[in-house]
Amino acid sequence: MQLPHDIERIVTHNDFDGIVSAALLSKALGCDSFLFTGPGAVSNSTVTIGIRDAVCDLPYPLECGLWFDHHAGNLDVVKLRGIDPETIPGRFDTKPSCARVILGHLTGLGLALPGFYEETVAETDTIDSFDYRSVEEWRRETPGKLVDMSLKARVGTRSDHFDYLDYLAGRVRDNPLAAIAAEDEVLARIREYRGEEEKMSALLKDGASFLEGDRNGELVVVDLTHHKREPRVQRNLAYILHPGALGAAVLSPVFRGGTKTNDISVSISLSMNMTGREHAKDMGEIMRLLNIGDGHPGAAAGTVHCDSKDAMLRAKKKLLADIWRIWASMDPGKPA
Repeated sequence: MQLPHDIERIVTHNDFDGIVSAALLSKALGCDSFLFTGPGAVSNSTVTIGIRDAVCDLPYPLECGLWFDHHAGNLDVVKLRGIDPETIPGRFDTKPSCARVILGHLTGLGLALPGFYEETVAETDTIDSFDYRSVEEWRRETPGKLVDMSLKARVGTRSDHFDYLDYLAGRVRDNPLAAIAAEDEVLARIREYRGEEEKMSALLKDGASFLEGDRNGELVVVDLTHHKREPRVQRNLAYILHPGALGAAVLSPVFRGGTKTNDISVSISLSMNMTGREHAKDMGEIMRLLNIGDGHPGAAAGTVHCDSKDAMLRAKKKLLADIWRIWASMDPGKPA
């Protein structure tokens, strides 16, 4: 099946994989109009998506012209809705990144693509699946890692941030990551992020602990729900503080319009100690079993909705108990 010629916009995830995915499709479709959003906005239909949109690295919307994704939970939802995935234009595959799914599809169509795309997608695979063997390997500053750092920096307004995502998508489409990482605007954002990371490390240090049943220190839990102002952390920094941990879970308050709600944002990941090791731990499956979110085997996220502070405290206690119960049931000595 050839690509349609009437795609007017690319709707993509607002993370590194989403940017690279959009860049690849932009090259193939000749489309340079982007909308960056999160999976919740698509699932809740708070963004309008139509037949002239190509959707990347996000849940399948009510309709679209093309859909590319690699999240198992999103495929499950498609099937539950009685839709045959094979009838959806585009491609789904459980690859390390959505960019890998798209590159494979475009290559299969025989399209002539820049040679540097393979290196760009290889970095995307590693970053999106958190495929590292050690803290040292994870902290090594590759071109892809640097570009990823730049998009995480808080610089300017929300509109400025989305303008930067738009800028990056165009740069990734036309240039190798090493060239992009050396650009002045990118370097300025990298410097800003490094300063923010020091503050994040302090927050993680204050909020990190292990659950009562976790006698071996397997899953470090960072509880930030008590913060009155929106805390910002990168979950994986917890592995610097606890290098022996097998995974990390971060609970944060959800802010909407600058106001703190009673909802809880949950993110969880496997550490690099689990890379290359046979195990049955699946972070996306934990979120799906709790019916609060989705993700990859190595990393996932979700949201718990609560009507009051008391309800939030009860839900948090139950949530932590349920996460540990499911985590412990996924025997690390058995392959999935």
